[in-house]
Amino acid sequence: MTNPYDVVIIGGGIIGPAVAWVLSSRWDLRILLLEAESELATHQTGHNSGVIHSGLYYRPGSLKARNCTSGREKLYEFCQEHNIPHDRCGKIVVACTPEEVTQLNRLEDRGRENGIADLRRLEGEEIAEYEPHVSALAALHVPVTGIVDYPAVAKKYAELAKQNGADIQTNQKVEKVTPKPGQFIIQTAHGEVIGKHLINCAGLECDRVAKLCGIKTPIQIIPFRGDYYELVPDRTHLIKNLVYPVPDPRFPFLGVHFTRMIHGGVEAGPNAVLSLKREGYHRTSFSLKDTLETMKFPGFWKLGKKHWRMGLAEVMRAASKSAFVRDLRKLVPEIKEEDVRPAGAGVRAQAVEPDGSLVDDFYIESAPGQLHVLNAPSPAATASISIGETIAEQAATHFELGPAK
Repeated sequence: MTNPYDVVIIGGGIIGPAVAWVLSSRWDLRILLLEAESELATHQTGHNSGVIHSGLYYRPGSLKARNCTSGREKLYEFCQEHNIPHDRCGKIVVACTPEEVTQLNRLEDRGRENGIADLRRLEGEEIAEYEPHVSALAALHVPVTGIVDYPAVAKKYAELAKQNGADIQTNQKVEKVTPKPGQFIIQTAHGEVIGKHLINCAGLECDRVAKLCGIKTPIQIIPFRGDYYELVPDRTHLIKNLVYPVPDPRFPFLGVHFTRMIHGGVEAGPNAVLSLKREGYHRTSFSLKDTLETMKFPGFWKLGKKHWRMGLAEVMRAASKSAFVRDLRKLVPEIKEEDVRPAGAGVRAQAVEPDGSLVDDFYIESAPGQLHVLNAPSPAATASISIGETIAEQAATHFELGPAK
């Protein structure tokens, strides 16, 4: 190829297309996005619960907090402009024990520090104004939370990027990357492409892509599967919008909760259990390669040693519908086992340090001519426009793209 691409983006979830759109909007570049699957948004983006997060949970000043707060409003504006189904429906976070009330107080303080507008503390009968079937000592109403069709958002980003001249190619799994002076030779399932610069947004495969590029990152992706149930149609009236428990501050998982879906129905879940396959959406999904890679990573065993009790509880909840429903009943006592049926599942790409620590924030590594997004779990979809802008700005600096058009 005598005329290489200026930037090659690997990964067509929601972050990759967002980066392609922002870059192509601001600079005159030859941009190529490579996606391994036959269509965009098939993994984390297509298997999440579709929530537009408020930014309530994240450490003030962190990349998650800053990007979620700004990205949320940009996403609402984007959906409005492009007629993408969405609803700023609000949610309540409920405390069912005195200990949880204390944690709810801290959560409220954090939300206000993160600049979330119109938070309302609910006590007693006030909770029933929003969710009549919920039982709790106290709750926090978060009006800026919403729901959306994230695959539609990702595909619109890609469509706009293509209108700006970007090239989007699917069925292009990256198999080998050869760095050369001033360029990268990228071998895919269907041939070879050359790019001057590379941005890795490969989600569940991001650490592997980084290693293909010669990046010796210490972190590794550990996949956690989250199983969902859904309310049967004649019981969806039990939930009006979104109902969350107070989360355990030690973990990035929010606990089983209820979510009204943008295209109808109510989901309940997810749990969080180790997935034995990175793209494994069933309890029986298994990959020997993925499993061995996880088991060989010292950080996995150190994580397990620290949090085995939580892990065991999650496994039991995954194996037992009655255990799952028992946790749901803490929020809505009327729920019975016959009120829910199995639904889908998602797999979260969680970066873990060698010492077993969960990487708590968005994490981007740079090297000459390349950027690697190595931890972008929830709220990455909510923050996708803001993250796209952040990565584009880093690219402008690291790649010396010159002035924007």
